[in-house]
Amino acid sequence: MLERILLNAPIFLLIAVRCFGLVMTLPLFSIRNVSRIAKVALTGYMAYLIFPRVDFSLYLPYIGTDGAISFQYALLALGEGLIGVITGFYVTIIFAAFSSAGQFFAFQMGFSASEVYDALSQVENPLMGQFFNLVAMLIFLQSDWALLLFSRALVSSFDSLNAISLVVHQDTMIHFLLGGLTKLFQDAFIISLPILGTLLLISVTMGILSKAAPQMNLMSEGFPIMILVSFFVITILFPQIVEFFTHSFYSGFSALEGLFKVTGGTQ
Repeated sequence: MLERILLNAPIFLLIAVRCFGLVMTLPLFSIRNVSRIAKVALTGYMAYLIFPRVDFSLYLPYIGTDGAISFQYALLALGEGLIGVITGFYVTIIFAAFSSAGQFFAFQMGFSASEVYDALSQVENPLMGQFFNLVAMLIFLQSDWALLLFSRALVSSFDSLNAISLVVHQDTMIHFLLGGLTKLFQDAFIISLPILGTLLLISVTMGILSKAAPQMNLMSEGFPIMILVSFFVITILFPQIVEFFTHSFYSGFSALEGLFKVTGGTQ
């Protein structure tokens, strides 16, 4: 196996470049707490496992036989890295929906001022956004989605999507990413809708009570009530939220697989 890799070192480098782009943009693996040595080692291990399963006959006309790196090969490597970045970015969009859902109702809940640095999303995020993001990450790791991403999805991407088809189907890629951003806000709104509706009813009730009894200090009592009710609603709906997380992963990877089918067969 090592002799075959040495004989086809340019092909192995192209595979490693795509894997490296995926690792550098994938949630959890792209955080700064993960050392660069570990990222490079994971990239080499992924490329080593994928190399025997990839048909690289399409790349042979663009690789020089004298061992020199040509301009075409440099563009090919750049395209492979861009494909890895796009794949990891789309998976990041799926996780961003869960984090955004917590941000939607954090203000009404009274946690808007509790923004701290989230190591997973690498942005300033309210506590509820971090909580949903962490739950989604645990669901992702304990299920078969992680194995599916690193094995079947990544291998099928080499069979159907390459740097040449990326140029041909650039409009498809743009529409695919824009559709992912649209689905991000749609999923975030669906997750946060029950909590937002409940908090809206509480706000309306408190407004009516403040008008009926102005001597009541509802401002000091409102935030504890909203926090308790929000956690109560989250606890009641938590099985449905987890099920929706799983459905979001399934639909997201199905859309990614559909992209591979659309772009496949381009020579």
